[in-house]
Amino acid sequence: MGISQYIKEIGRGKDGARALTREQATDLFGQVIDRSVTELEVGAFCLSMRIKGETPEEMAGFLDATHARLQRIPDNGTTTVVLPSYNGARKLPVLTPLLGLLLAREGAAVIIHGTATEERRVSTESVLRALDQDIATTVPSIAPGELAYVPTEVMSPGLKNLLDVRRVVGLRNPAHSVVKLMNPCQGSAFIVASYTHPEYAVSMADTFALTGTHAMLLRGTEGEPVADARRTPQMEAFRQGQRHLLEPQQEGSLQKLPELPSECSAHATAAYIRAVMNNSLPVPSPVAIQVAHILREIGKS
Repeated sequence: MGISQYIKEIGRGKDGARALTREQATDLFGQVIDRSVTELEVGAFCLSMRIKGETPEEMAGFLDATHARLQRIPDNGTTTVVLPSYNGARKLPVLTPLLGLLLAREGAAVIIHGTATEERRVSTESVLRALDQDIATTVPSIAPGELAYVPTEVMSPGLKNLLDVRRVVGLRNPAHSVVKLMNPCQGSAFIVASYTHPEYAVSMADTFALTGTHAMLLRGTEGEPVADARRTPQMEAFRQGQRHLLEPQQEGSLQKLPELPSECSAHATAAYIRAVMNNSLPVPSPVAIQVAHILREIGKS
């Protein structure tokens, strides 16, 4: 079936649009990230899905198409922690690199993947560069105790292209959800996924349950997969389609707030992370709690 037929189904507006089956969604998304359709068709797909919203079956199909095309991280015989980083920092320092480094220090294999989707935000990649961390140009092997940052385009140029559509039309599209849900590893992985709005918490949870993904879901810092350093969010785990509460949401802020940098620039954030890693400053309590939950979860894999 050509993409125009799919657009006729999903492009009838919020009330008139029809959901695709998982197989149809796989075919449609595969054509889009293969770039075998016109830019006009890609725009129609993005706007139609933005208005209609994705069902769990459609998201599962989009993930099927993505996984079939990814250049994936080789199996290292352990469970790799996956931190998708696509939101960056606007008001608060982006502490995804800190989360990754703390996990690696505890012996976990950690991959952070991402790309900048908004020019005005401070990206995880920029903070990692300020920390003198290497940025992968090919898909790396990751051993326990190591952290690697892999730009999206290294794993899937087509997916990066679809993410970049936002710069043209100004709206998110299904690729922004796919990258937070996908497993970029050939072997066992534990996905740490975050959301910004309650409706995404519902759709992401439903997709994890449907696909049987081993994952953590939380409302992260400005959409990043790291707990807000000022308060402990609710954290949930997904194992073989079953949902488990790991940590209830803390009401209000911590009694003693961490000494976060006064600005969220890459260099200020990197300096703060160095201070935490060399024990000059304490690990923020919510991040420490998150690290402990992740380590216990990967121990159950």
